[in-house]
Amino acid sequence: MRKLIGACVALAALVLAGVAVAQIVSGVPSAQPAEGSKANLLATGFTTKTVAQGSDALENPTATQTKYGFLDDGTRTEPDQNTYLVTKSNPGGPTAGFEYGRHFLIQGHENGSNKAYLTRINLDITDPAHRITYLGNEASSLGLTSIDGSVYDPFNDQLLFTSEAGNGGGVVQTPLHWAGTTAPAIDRLDDSMGKAGYEGVVPDSLGNIYLVEDTGGSNVNDGGTATSVKQPNSFVYRFVPTDRADLTEGELQALQIIANGTPITFHSGAGARDDALGDPIRLLHSGATLQARWVTVHDTAVDGTAAFDANAAAKAHEATPLKRPENGKFVPGSDFRSFIVTETGDTNKTAGLYPGAAERGAWGALIKIDMPEVGATNGTVKTVVLGDETQNSFDNITFLDSHTLIAGEDRGDTLHDQENVLDSIWSYDLNKTYSEINGDAQRLVALGRDPEASGVGAEDNEPTGIYVSDGGTAAGDLLGAYDPSASSRTRIFFTEQHGANNTYEIVPPAVTQPTGAQGPQGEQGQQGQDGKQGADGKQGQDGAAGKTGPAGPQGQPGQPGSKSSVTVKLVFGKVGGNARIQTSTSSAGVVSAKVTAKKGGKSLVLAAGSGTAGSSGVARVSLRERPGAVRGLRGTTVPATLEVKFAPTGGGSTATATRKIKYEVGG
Repeated sequence: MRKLIGACVALAALVLAGVAVAQIVSGVPSAQPAEGSKANLLATGFTTKTVAQGSDALENPTATQTKYGFLDDGTRTEPDQNTYLVTKSNPGGPTAGFEYGRHFLIQGHENGSNKAYLTRINLDITDPAHRITYLGNEASSLGLTSIDGSVYDPFNDQLLFTSEAGNGGGVVQTPLHWAGTTAPAIDRLDDSMGKAGYEGVVPDSLGNIYLVEDTGGSNVNDGGTATSVKQPNSFVYRFVPTDRADLTEGELQALQIIANGTPITFHSGAGARDDALGDPIRLLHSGATLQARWVTVHDTAVDGTAAFDANAAAKAHEATPLKRPENGKFVPGSDFRSFIVTETGDTNKTAGLYPGAAERGAWGALIKIDMPEVGATNGTVKTVVLGDETQNSFDNITFLDSHTLIAGEDRGDTLHDQENVLDSIWSYDLNKTYSEINGDAQRLVALGRDPEASGVGAEDNEPTGIYVSDGGTAAGDLLGAYDPSASSRTRIFFTEQHGANNTYEIVPPAVTQPTGAQGPQGEQGQQGQDGKQGADGKQGQDGAAGKTGPAGPQGQPGQPGSKSSVTVKLVFGKVGGNARIQTSTSSAGVVSAKVTAKKGGKSLVLAAGSGTAGSSGVARVSLRERPGAVRGLRGTTVPATLEVKFAPTGGGSTATATRKIKYEVGG
């Protein structure tokens, strides 16, 4: 069955409407002060609802791991990065025959005492006995620590989780679907991806796995002066599997950035000062476009399959260290060619105010990696957001639409106390220039502090796991393959970590889109004469009606308005084996539509069609697939662009708009 995956698309006065997620137009004006217990504040129109509380019981607890946010002794488990999934079938669980639903939110827990674990919130379930499933068992989870990142890999049906425990960290995997009531195994990938303080984990459309390391550096000495400025000591990696359905073999690569013709590399001893305060790191954070390439640091075909230290391998192969680049996401609609990485920075006011440190990323940054095509070896790098005293310590990120990036802060207690402000979640418009993007940022959330995090010596809350997705589990549903604002199924989640450990869904305001002004109504034409009544048709099995008599003469049309508009609805189901579009227009005219996608570097028209809207203003357009264009794509879902045009009869402006969609090619 051919279908366009999406909701309704509306065109009016050359503007496309009908997006699922509202823009942030009135953000919270200031952060919450780091004093006492306070509620979270959200941008105008946005609200939250709780989907899990730290006190919620696990469906299948162990002796130690009993609740969503707490161990049996009350120690916080710290649920971290969220991954939202919508499955086509029941993935199963520990209770035989139980229907777990289709909507899920996955987390790893950041507990650092080798008691970390994995959970799945069953969003369709209200019964507290089955609401939150523990993924694993006490034996399989033994030794897991500081689990942070999570993602679903559609090429092997595995959930991937990262541990940011320095050279004791790494990547683990476990199947999404259970074969029975015994939890699937949790396997480490230290032999292929190495051991490192990994946090961010993201696949691309080729099955490559992008990994972002969070390993802090030491304070540097500046000409005899001790500073709080840290030496960059973390790397951005890409694992290229030999077979994307098996992540146990392949090449681990690391990003190398070139400044003034020389790679920016890690230096020991006295050279550490220039790593943190020299000209190469200043140039990297200046907004200039620098050359970059991926260098292989380990290859299982050459170096074997024994566990190895990825951080040490990256240094040995002259990769470029960054200041705690904790997370990364692909820019939607970039065909996995553009990747944004966060730098948390030094999380210390003294470091941020040290001469020259701010312009070198001490407050953190957002760095964009551009490649000419997905998986390319060479590319460019530039900083798109440079942190400052107001916006800093960037950690988890996601995209609200194709150009609106959402970034959460992780300032830590030291910076909270130094500045007397708590963390925020920021919104950045990547269409803005380097010099104006900070000033136009909007604060989506000003995080408060719950009572559990407000006592003497208690750790302040942190916003983590910010995630925007429609939850699809096909390869065409990977984050970065589509514009999340185009899907009516898109949802937003985040967790308020370190206190009560509650996870929330952010509910955006209802989306409304103004249309163009209505033109003046034309004069009423004369009513046509009634046509003769046609003879009744033969009685069919389903009682079909007889033929309709001819219509009377058409009256004179009214004068067209000054604006033309058309509402386009995607109709699912078979229509001659093709997708169908139904339109409602403001006047008679011609409606045409086409679906285009990139294949082999070329833009191809996958399907196209046209129809006529009569005076009733209704037309149905059947999109016929082009066999040559869809060859090799059948049975897959691909990122594509829908373009719809409406040309009114008798002249007037033509309404044209495009929208990123997901298109399922017929089998």
